[in-house]
Amino acid sequence: MCGIVGYIGKRKAYPILIKGLHRLEYRGYDSAGVALINEQGQLNVYKAKGKVAELEAFCAEKDTCGNIGIAHTRWATHGEPNTVNAHPHYSESERLAIIHNGIIENYAVLKAGLMEQGYTFKSDTDTEVLVQLVEYTQVNRHVDLKTAVQLALQQVVGAYAIAILDKEHPDTLIAARKGSPLVVGIGKDEYFLASDATPIVEYTDQVIYVEDEEIVALRLGEKVDITTINNVAKTPEIKRLELSLSQLEKGGYPHFMLKEIFEQPRTLTDSMRGRVNVQQDNIALSGFIDNKDRFLNAKRIIITACGTSWHAGLIAMYAIEEYAQIPVEVEYSSEFRYRKPVINKDDVVIAISQSGETADTLAAIQLAKEKGAFIFSICNVVGASIPRLSDSGCYTHVGPEIGVASTKAFTAQVTALTMLALCIGREKGTVSQTQFEHLVQELGQIPQKIAQVLQQNQRIAELAHSFTDTQNFIYLGRGYNFPVALEGALKLKEISYIHAEGYPAAEMKHGPIALISEEMPVVVVAPRCAIYEKIVSNIQEIKARQGQVIAVVTEGDEQVRKIADHCIEVPATEECLTPLLTVIPLQLLAYHIAVAKGCDVDQPRNLAKSVTVE
Repeated sequence: MCGIVGYIGKRKAYPILIKGLHRLEYRGYDSAGVALINEQGQLNVYKAKGKVAELEAFCAEKDTCGNIGIAHTRWATHGEPNTVNAHPHYSESERLAIIHNGIIENYAVLKAGLMEQGYTFKSDTDTEVLVQLVEYTQVNRHVDLKTAVQLALQQVVGAYAIAILDKEHPDTLIAARKGSPLVVGIGKDEYFLASDATPIVEYTDQVIYVEDEEIVALRLGEKVDITTINNVAKTPEIKRLELSLSQLEKGGYPHFMLKEIFEQPRTLTDSMRGRVNVQQDNIALSGFIDNKDRFLNAKRIIITACGTSWHAGLIAMYAIEEYAQIPVEVEYSSEFRYRKPVINKDDVVIAISQSGETADTLAAIQLAKEKGAFIFSICNVVGASIPRLSDSGCYTHVGPEIGVASTKAFTAQVTALTMLALCIGREKGTVSQTQFEHLVQELGQIPQKIAQVLQQNQRIAELAHSFTDTQNFIYLGRGYNFPVALEGALKLKEISYIHAEGYPAAEMKHGPIALISEEMPVVVVAPRCAIYEKIVSNIQEIKARQGQVIAVVTEGDEQVRKIADHCIEVPATEECLTPLLTVIPLQLLAYHIAVAKGCDVDQPRNLAKSVTVE
């Protein structure tokens, strides 16, 4: 979950590294550091607790010369966030410096062995153990740095993406990965290295996605050298980067999160482009078309995901079971991978991940693949690990999502999964052609309807000021909108630090109703649907106990308006598509409450965007 960036070439490395860290700061912002080899062969390491700006201030009076360097922004796993535990870490002789994303699971055993050899440790991190192991191997086996890294990694259990400098070889940068993302950018007489492509796009569109257990040697004046940890040579596959610099800027918005909320009319249009043909009443998903038989013959579909993506999977369960009539189970990836699940060869496993690097989801589909299941992924990042491991899939194409709290990725995932449910249902004959054509038309109107909801932004901002001192929230929904309630509660927790819980509305009287009072705001997601009257009854139960109700309702709803304290309207649509509209006010409400409280919306405490560790 940390951000790695590296450079070797003819330019000054420091400005490139610092700019890269700012681009990667959504991956971690507990501390930051940089290592540079200057013209005199000195290996300088500078570190600071806090965000990248703190590192910049610390380096203002330092020697930042050099044409080769590595840098890191940290989300802490081993050791508290402080300057000592920040990366890069020196080896004992200070000949080597390393940065690392991931977790070395057997670090304690390795550390004990190195301490017996006389090595001392300054930090509490597993990363320092790795750099000491590499130096020990280099010295005692009398090998070069690349070979030392190979031999050291053969002893490592865990996940890693690493970059290492050796001041004795200032023309070489060594990197390796297993279970954590790493990409190499190829420029003219220069190379870039990063956890993802965001720091690279400004300089080149030619990239290599490093595979698991591969070691990369980047040397000035030479081609990229890739081998496995067992020293098997690999031929690099260069790909063109589909990313623009403008996508990484705020574009006049105060925060990336607000920008990404407002991008959703466009991003959903992009997600449906080439797939939803309103003129012909058709949906075409190549990942489904090419593997039609696997879906049509599936006895069961298992959806595995984490966090917001898990909520998208819950909505998909409703849609797939309604329209495709296939049983669906929705699993937390972190539990699925460890509970010895029964997986059959006629199962379809759908993995959902914005980054495509979520460690638990990646491990879950590796397990399912070993059992012979068909793996289909929903992912946003082209070339990420999960789509590469999958048998087929669907990219959401929403562009980079920088805000840690997911917004546009969620609606795109729901859209992709809804399209898949309809495609399966049409082929199976479990949805009529008339119904299918009507849903295609409705789906095509969703971006425009989201734009209508966004016009209420200012009103929601004003409403948010009423809740800055609130300590707790309850979110309620039913059917397709129960997962929306969960998602709304998660958004509020993530960025405003207000405790919030989501429940099925009917479950309120089985326990949570005990919490209802004048001090407990209750957000009820209540669009017109098959069980609308029951939701109205749930609202009346809250009001009977002096609860304060904020209701998300269909335009023109007078029944709920008479009893709720606040109503936010969304346009009418088919029930299965309502989550794409009802979630928008909840995103805005969470955002504006957090802003009113003075919270760091884009980089909330303790969170990072891409969870690449367990």
